[in-house]
Amino acid sequence: MSQELWTSVDQYLCGELLTPDAVLDDALRRSTEAELPAIAVTPNLGKFLNLLVTIAGATSILEIGTLGGYSTIWLARALPATGRLVTLEFEQKHADVAAQNIAAAGLSDRVDIRVGKAVDLLPHVKGPFDFVFVDADKQSNPEYFQWAMKLTKPGSLIVVDNVVRGGAVIDAATEDVNIQGVRRLHELIKADSRVSATALQTVGSKGYDGFTLIRVN
Repeated sequence: MSQELWTSVDQYLCGELLTPDAVLDDALRRSTEAELPAIAVTPNLGKFLNLLVTIAGATSILEIGTLGGYSTIWLARALPATGRLVTLEFEQKHADVAAQNIAAAGLSDRVDIRVGKAVDLLPHVKGPFDFVFVDADKQSNPEYFQWAMKLTKPGSLIVVDNVVRGGAVIDAATEDVNIQGVRRLHELIKADSRVSATALQTVGSKGYDGFTLIRVN
């Protein structure tokens, strides 16, 4: 198995199952032109998140890590017209690009972009939220999970992205703060009787990684 094969399969699946979307394509283009990191979710993961929100019947979403707003658009599109999405972004430059992309998608009325360090912003965020997507600095995942539990309710879903780290997550002796953050996240989930959770490994155009899915009981 190779990265080339994973990418080709992703291209095939997206070509067969996803409708061409100029708005999302333009969002990626603006992000690239602004030299944002090329770390947005893949189209098929974006659609997966969109479907999860729809299946859950969510009307309120908290996103930690906006980047250029690509995942934000996927998430917000699954909300009803009266729904709300609060998204937190550390970098002002990223938030500015995201605002452009979200406006072009016609979703500014339901998306609230807040700029700053997420751990500083979260105490001022008002819940509860039906759905939380965590895709920010991995070393802070434990804090993000703890805040997500304060800002959700029974039945809410929490998705944490990039938890496999190319397989490095199994290294208990690592000094990598990102991997330590993921491992501590899973320790907290394991010890918390208020949640049920699983994690899936993924391969695709962004390589080998995975996500953790948590339901508040």
